This record gives sequence, structure tokens and C-alpha cells, in this order.
Amino acid sequence: MALTVLWEQQTSKQAVTIKDVMWPVLWTVVRTYAPYVTFPVAFVVGAVGYHLEWFIRGKEPQPVEEEKSISERREDRKLDELLGKDHTQVVSLKDKLEFAPKAVLNRNRPEKN
Repeated sequence: MALTVLWEQQTSKQAVTIKDVMWPVLWTVVRTYAPYVTFPVAFVVGAVGYHLEWFIRGKEPQPVEEEKSISERREDRKLDELLGKDHTQVVSLKDKLEFAPKAVLNRNRPEKN
């Protein structure tokens, strides 16, 4: 009897609703099972964001032809240079050797100084 009187006095001063009791219980459950709750929530948010982004962006534009790399441009330039030359006219090996510096070629040959 005394317990019910005490309860009635507390309830008359403050109205205790189910919301006041359930929020702490809900937060305790969420805190306890956070790893099991966080991943599905993050997965759903990510999936919705991904599809929303593609919906807003629309169709993907037609791919533009990629710019050639430096090595490809160099190869094209070298091929163009080769097309303009006459490959039957070749410099003789003697001319090529005379073009090289004599100090390098005669370093180990003292008789040809």
C-alpha cells in the first residue's frame, strides 16, 4: 500500500510516459548491438546515394577518344620522319667513324695518334 502511494505521488508530480521509458532502453540496445546495426545502415545509405547520383547524373556521355601518350606521339613522329627519307642512301661506316671524336676511339691505340 505504501508503495502504491509513493508511486501515485511521483506520477502526480511528473507524468511518466512510455516514451520516457523506451528511449533509454532503445539507446542501450543500439549501443550494445552497434556493430550489427551500423553496417546495414551504412550499406543502405551508400546504395541509395549511389543510385541517386546515377539518377541525377543521367546517361554516361559517349567516350571521347583518348589523347595519345607521349611515347605514341614520339613513335608517330619517328615514323613520319622515316617516311620522308630515302633508305637507299646510307652513310658509309668510315664516315660514321670520322664523325665520332678521335680521342674516344684512339684512347687505347697509341700508334694511330
